[in-house]
Amino acid sequence: MDMERVGALHNLAVGVGEILALVFLFGLVLLCLYLLYLYLSDITQTKQAIRRNYPVIGRFRYKFEHLGEFFRQYFFALDREELPFNRAQRAWVYRSAKNIDSTLAFGSTRPLNQPGDIVFLNHPFPTLEKDAVPPREIVFGGHYVREPYTTSSIFNVSGMSYGAISVPAIKALVDGAKRAGVWVNTGEGGLSKHHLASGCDIVFQLGTAKYGVRDSEGHLSDTRLGEIAAHPQVRMFEIKLSQGAKPGKGGILPGIKVTAEIAETRGIPEGMDSISPNGHPEIRSVADLLDMVAHVREVTGKPVGFKCVIGTSDWLRDLFQEVHRRGIASAPDFITLDGADGGTGAAPQSLMDYMGLPLVRSLPLVADLLAEYNLQDRIRVISSGKLVTPSGVAWALAMGADAVVSARGFMFALGCIQALQCNKNTCPTGITTHDPDLQQGLDPVSKAERVFNYAHNMAHEVGIIAHSCGAREPRELRRHHVEMIDEQGVPRPMNETFPPVQTSPEWLIASDRRGGEPG
Repeated sequence: MDMERVGALHNLAVGVGEILALVFLFGLVLLCLYLLYLYLSDITQTKQAIRRNYPVIGRFRYKFEHLGEFFRQYFFALDREELPFNRAQRAWVYRSAKNIDSTLAFGSTRPLNQPGDIVFLNHPFPTLEKDAVPPREIVFGGHYVREPYTTSSIFNVSGMSYGAISVPAIKALVDGAKRAGVWVNTGEGGLSKHHLASGCDIVFQLGTAKYGVRDSEGHLSDTRLGEIAAHPQVRMFEIKLSQGAKPGKGGILPGIKVTAEIAETRGIPEGMDSISPNGHPEIRSVADLLDMVAHVREVTGKPVGFKCVIGTSDWLRDLFQEVHRRGIASAPDFITLDGADGGTGAAPQSLMDYMGLPLVRSLPLVADLLAEYNLQDRIRVISSGKLVTPSGVAWALAMGADAVVSARGFMFALGCIQALQCNKNTCPTGITTHDPDLQQGLDPVSKAERVFNYAHNMAHEVGIIAHSCGAREPRELRRHHVEMIDEQGVPRPMNETFPPVQTSPEWLIASDRRGGEPG
């Protein structure tokens, strides 16, 4: 009986072995056929010389090229050398968004001799906790609009259009923003029901294509504009002239991301590429710009400003002179200043790499011009462009910004891993894709908590910097609190690099003479 059992097991083993041998042989045949197919495909194609000259193995070159960006990010790039954001910057955002310990040990890995870097000057008698105060409130519009906007927030969510980012991402942003008491900019894609779900403050961006407020011919519709303004939580309107990563180029949303709901929100056909004009056809001069500001302000009754990237700056002088000719009431209520280091979902590399002034130059330039024309108390400055850590936000406030907005910082808070696939429908974190399978990885509830934590901890640490400088709150930071490292690696006072501007007496007189009436 035992011998029979042994024999049966032997026969079974032999049978299994034969089956495995056949499977292996079959697999080997399939592999050979597949390699033959690749070989013939490579030597007959004419698009890629490497594959034609080195069939099959030449394919590895393109695979390694694709994988290289991921290997560099995780294995080869040092903490502070990666672009557009290095590991140290991303790590701080991740830690603050998760509300975990953000302290470090042993010493900073940041070199202190890189030209253009900044250092803050600590005061020998820092502000004590009992003397510290929350950021002071600022008012947009003042008595020049029917419904001015008052806020104490220093760090807010910059424009990210519905379409460029997903529904779960918007839900998380607006819910977290409501808890943190910060505003959310809609981006140029219009106002969706998802923006309104939480009750947070909204800044409506009026882009060159007039998405969300356009008529059937694509022109600005006062009726639609009034409908948007009727929502109490829509607090301001921002006319978008240009964007940091692509000045002179309109928004780009591939047709694959234009769903039925996005098409309805924007007022465009479903599934077609959404390409915004590179400028407003009705705004061809500073006079036209002020006319548009006045018109939108009259229709909506709310503060109106514009967003731009600074390249040539002569037009700003023309603008501010025109304001004084018309009267102080004609001024825009704010300017959102985007640096050339700003981001986007899709832009030509020639513009992203070479066009426009970085914020380190444009912010002090605009702040100084406002002071020269005595408009610094009338026109608020909102700063944007790669400001994702407390040092950047504190620097912007010291240089003259009244508030700061960030898009990519809040994307990191949502879980962005800098996969650089925003212009595709393949974002692995579900933030910039409309693929339901990828979106399911982004839980709006847990990510809203991270958005809140990031905004809250940002304000807290900017306050720490201000207190170390001897200021009671972040909006008391000034240029004399900051130094910039020069080409010799030596810190130089910022108020020497960009000295304070004295207001020209003629503009003081003009301001008094043409005070204007409330809008």
